[in-house]
This record gives sequence, structure tokens and C-alpha cells, in this order.
Amino acid sequence: MSITIKKTKKHIVSLKDLSPEEIIEIINRGVSHINGEVPLGSQLKGKVIGIYFTKTSTRTRTSFSTAALRLGAQIVTYGPNDLQLNTGESVSDTMNVLSRMLDGLVARTASNPEVIRTFSNQDRMAVINAMTSDEHPTQALADLTTMKHYFGELSGLEIIYLGEGNNTAVALALAIAKIPNMKISFFTPPNYGIDPLALNYAKELGEKINTVINEYSDLKYLPNHANIVYTTRWQTTGTQKLDSNWRKSFEPFTVSQELMDKYSEAIFMHDLPAHIGDEVEESVINGTKSIVFNQAENKMHSAKAVLEWCMQ
Repeated sequence: MSITIKKTKKHIVSLKDLSPEEIIEIINRGVSHINGEVPLGSQLKGKVIGIYFTKTSTRTRTSFSTAALRLGAQIVTYGPNDLQLNTGESVSDTMNVLSRMLDGLVARTASNPEVIRTFSNQDRMAVINAMTSDEHPTQALADLTTMKHYFGELSGLEIIYLGEGNNTAVALALAIAKIPNMKISFFTPPNYGIDPLALNYAKELGEKINTVINEYSDLKYLPNHANIVYTTRWQTTGTQKLDSNWRKSFEPFTVSQELMDKYSEAIFMHDLPAHIGDEVEESVINGTKSIVFNQAENKMHSAKAVLEWCMQ
């Protein structure tokens, strides 16, 4: 499958900004990369991509760095203390400088979503949101790519998500809302649900294409069937919980072996890193139904598709 050539570089700041066709295009291209169907090395030859992370990252930073290199680009990396933002330079001035030197910027600003949005206020440099506190769009694109590769189709899939309504949950809701005939049931602890504005937006969008998105705080509403059981770690990068007793609220939402046995046909997914004994039991994450490391590897293949879409 070929990627549509754009006259100007595009950004991925929020999945709200992408059309269903664009999301599906990126997913399908990612599957082609997983299958080894895409020759590498020339797509981004001569391009320079900045990798700017203010928070820790293993998979996302490595996936975009290796994806850029495999596509023929060169990379410049910035740590949390490397840019003059730390000395008072404005985000706008930083954007104006970087956009005149870089062809693309992959940025994780974690707690400050507005930095990413400001970086994208130009059309010389592609900007990719590698996670903010409110959304992790490239994680959802990689996850749907993994699902499409594993099952062959996204339509008809039923997903159970257990854990905090964090940036990964928001991104999953926003992405799935644009794929017809899917179903995701979020089970989140009381007071730790998905942002209501994002959830309502996704639910209303999904209803138009027969996609069902619901959230519950009581496990008695667990459905009878699921293709995928998904969780994330309880302590999201860049965030803190105000309630010192929060673990008591989260403990019932652990993905146990008993739960997985209930869904005998389901696979297990986790965006990693995992805290075994918290959100998932060891026998689940290392069990035969777990595809978490394939899921992690596929972030690199999805990153290739994202970079191509944004920069070609």
C-alpha cells in the first residue's frame, strides 16, 4: 500500500485531528511494515528528525529513533535539559528555530499538552506527539496496528480495558471511535476514569458508525465475550495521584489468570512498562495469550508509518 504524498508536512498532535481514512491508512501501512513488505532506506533519505523527550521512555523513543534511521533519516536527540526552554526562551521562539532546521520533531512533553500544539503552529516541520498527560496518540495507532495484524480485521473486535482512564485510554477511545463496528468497554476505578469530554466525544462519534464505547467503575458489568483484554500500569509517566490510598481502589482491576480464563479466546495486551503484581499477574503477562512484546516491537513498525504519513 502506498502513502499519499502531501504538499506540506502534517502533524499528529491529537487523534481528533485525523480522519477515519487517515487513521486506517496509517494502520494498514504499519501492518505492511510488520509483514516486511516495504523496502527500507529511501523514504526519508536526506531528512533530519529531532527526538525531544522531557520524560522517560523506552519503547516510544526507541521506536521513533530506529524507525527514522531505518527509513534513511538522520536524528538529533534532545533531553529534558538540552533546549533553551529551560532558560526562559518561549515555546514559540523555539518552534520557529527548530522548524527552520528540522524536517520533523517527535516530542514527549508529558504534563504540558500546549507545548506540542504550539510546536505544530507551522508547516515546515512535521510534529508528532509522543505523549502528553492527556493523550498518547501514537500508542493507540500502534495498538490498532497490532490488532489488525493479529486478527486480520478491526471490525467486529471487542476489547476490555482495565485500569486508570489515562492518556493511553483516551487515545484508544479516540482512535476506536473512528473504526466501524468495534466495541471497547473501559473498566476504571472510581474517580480515576477517562476525561468526560474526551469520552463523550468518542462515544458520540462511535455511535455514528456502530462502534460502542462505554465506561464502568463496577466489574459486575464485565461482558461475556472479548477478543482482547488490555491494561496499563497504574502509575502513568508524568502524573501523580492525590489520594494516598489509591491502590485500594485499583486492586480489583488487576488482570488475573482467573479473568483471562473467563475469556478463553482473548489475547492480552499491555502498553508497558508493566508492574507485575499490580495491574497484571505474572502468569498472564508471560502466558501463552500475551502478545505484549510483539505489541512493543510493532511500535517501531507503526512509527515508520507515522513518519512516512507526516513527512512524505
